[in-house]
Amino acid sequence: MNGTMRFIGKLVFIVFLLLLLFSFAMFQGGFVSWFLFFSYLPIFLYHLGLLLYPIKKWEVTRNLSRHVIRAGDSITVVVRVTREVPFPLYYCICEEVFPDTLKKVDNRKEKYYHLDQPDKLQVNRMIKKVVFPGFRKEMELPYRIEQVPRGEHQLQAVRIKTGDVFGFIKKEHVFHVADQLVAYPNESKLHISERVSSFEQGSVSSYTLNLKNTNVATGIREYMPGDKFSWIDWKQTAKKNNVMTKEFEQEKSTDTILILDCCYYVGINPLAFEAAIEVTISLMEAIQKQASQVGLLSVGEETVYYPLHHDPTKKERMRQHLTRVQPGGNRPFALKLKEEVRKLSSGNIIMMITTNMDGAIKESLQQMKQRSKSVIVLFIQAKALISQQEHTIIQQLQMDGVIVNILSEQQLVQNTIEVNVR
Repeated sequence: MNGTMRFIGKLVFIVFLLLLLFSFAMFQGGFVSWFLFFSYLPIFLYHLGLLLYPIKKWEVTRNLSRHVIRAGDSITVVVRVTREVPFPLYYCICEEVFPDTLKKVDNRKEKYYHLDQPDKLQVNRMIKKVVFPGFRKEMELPYRIEQVPRGEHQLQAVRIKTGDVFGFIKKEHVFHVADQLVAYPNESKLHISERVSSFEQGSVSSYTLNLKNTNVATGIREYMPGDKFSWIDWKQTAKKNNVMTKEFEQEKSTDTILILDCCYYVGINPLAFEAAIEVTISLMEAIQKQASQVGLLSVGEETVYYPLHHDPTKKERMRQHLTRVQPGGNRPFALKLKEEVRKLSSGNIIMMITTNMDGAIKESLQQMKQRSKSVIVLFIQAKALISQQEHTIIQQLQMDGVIVNILSEQQLVQNTIEVNVR
C-alpha cells in the first residue's frame, strides 16, 4: 500500500511539472516558453520510463570464493546483477545486508589483547558499491569480507537503489539472495604438561608421557631383539634354559570428558566465551593425539552430549556444534550440570571449560571430584575482570584437590597455551 502511494505521488509530481510548463508556454507565449516546454519533454519521458521500469525483475546472484573457512579468514564475494531491458541508468548503489552474526571481527590471537574490552571487536559492517550502468545488461560488484568471526552466517539479501540525476525519482528493492558462510573455530597450539593415564590392572592413576610403564609386569616371554637387558628374568631363564624377559602391560589412555559451559548469565564476556570454544576444540585435538578417547558435554540452552565410544563421524559433529553454539538458556549452569553429570559414567577424567565461577559451580565440582579420577577446570576470563570472590573460590577448589587453570589474556596470546593436569 505504501509503495503504491509513493508511486502515485511521484507520477503526480512529474506530470504536474509538465502541466506547469505547458501552462506557462500557453499563457506566456513566445519562443523561449515553448522551447522550455519541448526541452522538458525528453526529461519527462525519461522520468516516466524510469518510474515504470521494474527493477524488481532484475536477477541478482552472489558468488562466494569459499563457503567453509576458519574464523579470522577473509573471503571474496562477487554480486552479479543481470537485467533483460537495458534501460539507461545514471547510477546504481548495491548494498550487502549483513546478518547480526557478522557484526563483529575475529583477528585471531590479537583479539585477546582486548579480553577486558570485548566491545572493541563489534563493528558495523557496511558494503556499498556505486556503479554507473548506462545501457549495460550485466554488472559485477566484487568486495571482501575481512576477519570473519566464528559461526554459521546466513547472507540473505542485497539492497539495490537507483534514480535519476536530479533526485526526483528514487527506486529501491531488496533482493533475497541466500548463501551460507561457515567459519569453524580456530585451533590453538595447546600443550598438556602431564598426560593422564591409568593401568588396566589396579586403580592407581599415573601422570606420565611414556607410552609404556615398566613397573607392572604381567608375564614372561622369550627375549626379542630390542628388549632392554634389565627386563631379563634370570630365574625363568635358568628354569627354561632360554633367555626370557618380563612382559609389561601397555598403558591404557584414560577417557576424558570435556564439559563446556554454554549458559548465558548477566555480564557474560562474549570474547572469553570465544576463547572457551577455541580451547575446547584444541583440547579435543591434543587428547586425541595422545590416543585417548574424548567426549564432549555442552551445557547451554540445549544440552548436547557426544559420548566416548569410537564413531568416525563424532569428531566432525563436535566441530559443527562448536561452530554453531552461542551462550543461551535461563537456568543456571550449576543446576543443569548436576542433572547431567549423574548420567555420565564414573571413573573418567573431567575437564570443565567455563567463563564463570560461583559458589554453586564450586559445589558441583566438589561432587564430581568424588566420582571422577580427576577434575580439571579451565577458567577463562580477563585478569582485570576476575573478582575477589572468584579468586577465593578457586583457592578453595585447589585445596579440595580440583586442578584449576586460569587462562587470561596473558596465556591466550601465547603461541602455545599451557594446561596443567596435576
